[in-house]
Amino acid sequence: MSKKWKYDATVAKYTKAIEQNPTDYRAYNNRGIAHEKKGEYDLSIYDFNKAIEINPSFDSALINRGNVFQEVGKYDLSVVDFNKAIELNPQNGMAYNNRGFTYILMGKYEDAENDIKKALELSPDNIYALNSMSELFSARNESEEACKWLKLAIEHGYNNWHYIKTSKTYDNLRKYACFRRLLEGR
Repeated sequence: MSKKWKYDATVAKYTKAIEQNPTDYRAYNNRGIAHEKKGEYDLSIYDFNKAIEINPSFDSALINRGNVFQEVGKYDLSVVDFNKAIELNPQNGMAYNNRGFTYILMGKYEDAENDIKKALELSPDNIYALNSMSELFSARNESEEACKWLKLAIEHGYNNWHYIKTSKTYDNLRKYACFRRLLEGR
């Protein structure tokens, strides 16, 4: 099954659920995720907006919309959504991690580090926060520290090898032997 077909089927599934129950904010959220995976960002944002309109305290939709804003380079809007998600649920480590990652992209490394540390405080085994810490140190061009965090993320189960190999956040790290060893060891 190709991924495109999978996401087309997911969109259809949640469209039907919305037709049956137009106030199903979770269906809007899930369809928004599928649209995001397909690269249909406007449709994705529309669905997350509907989910938030129906249930303003649904922090997952805020995080998901923040992720889309991040993907399209609207970092300020992304941060606003993560701030609201944190306000609604201060124990949600993903909101801190994702805001921290946005701060990396904005070059706000101190803010990024504070947020990623908070995400790890809430969930020490959060593989995405462990990876974000690696990306932070890569952005700072601190190769040994970046490799240490990436190794820890991999040991805890992070395995998005395509992302590790292609993400611009690792551009500073690719030239170092420690990074190449981590890729060879997989």
